[in-house]
Amino acid sequence: MFDAAPNHLPPAPGVGYKPQHFQALISDAAPVRWLEIHAENYMGHGGRPLAQLRHLAERFPISVHGVALSIGGEADLDTDHLTRLKTLCDWLNPASFSEHLAWSTHDGAFLNDLLPLPYTVQTLTRVVDHIDQVQTVLGRKMLLENPSTYVAFAETSYDEVDFLTEIARRSGCGLLLDVNNVHVSCINNARDPVDYLNRFPMNAVGEIHLGGHDEDRDENGASLLIDAHGSPVTVSVWALYRQTLSLSGPRPTLIEWDNDVPDWPLLRAEAERAAGIIEAMA
Repeated sequence: MFDAAPNHLPPAPGVGYKPQHFQALISDAAPVRWLEIHAENYMGHGGRPLAQLRHLAERFPISVHGVALSIGGEADLDTDHLTRLKTLCDWLNPASFSEHLAWSTHDGAFLNDLLPLPYTVQTLTRVVDHIDQVQTVLGRKMLLENPSTYVAFAETSYDEVDFLTEIARRSGCGLLLDVNNVHVSCINNARDPVDYLNRFPMNAVGEIHLGGHDEDRDENGASLLIDAHGSPVTVSVWALYRQTLSLSGPRPTLIEWDNDVPDWPLLRAEAERAAGIIEAMA
């Protein structure tokens, strides 16, 4: 059980930092309250990315979001990767660190994707052990994000909410609740997203994510949602966000927009919409 302090992000909107927005963030008198970076983009030594990050960290709380630890992988965690992550967190001292409930490594190879897991006793033990290792090495509490899924495993012992609840209980980690992922996964797997949220352990939620998704059709004509992070938050996800805040109260809320990144005014407008919902629900 890890008992370090949780994250220190303000219960307000933030955005994922993109270098093309650097000047706008510096010159905007009241841009957003905090920023998120992807850890793997800042594990080098020197250069413009780290120089800009150091400058931004003087003004904004920073959330570090990992995408390559492979928390759910069958193999041991990559200790070299974890060491580089610790170096980043030691000098940046971020307000929050998070990773995904997913795997992306197999037999020494790295797969550039966040792949789903069967929710079994064996998987639970492995994920908790890996989280314990991460939290111990980093010396800080981490948040674990619920995944977007497109299929369900026949081999399963827990539903997703119960699985995440048990991970948080055993490891002492917090949870990152991606509301778009809830919508995508529940629609794809014929589950009720409102029921999912009603059962989610909101006391463990340290951060919320919102983002856009694409819609396709499978071979049977059924709707298939794709977590794409390349468009505005949809009406359905905004509605689920309001439901989430009614259960959780104000939480740090990230607007995720990683593909087809818009100009700064559109991204800021999405954050302002989230701020308006937080203020109305307070």
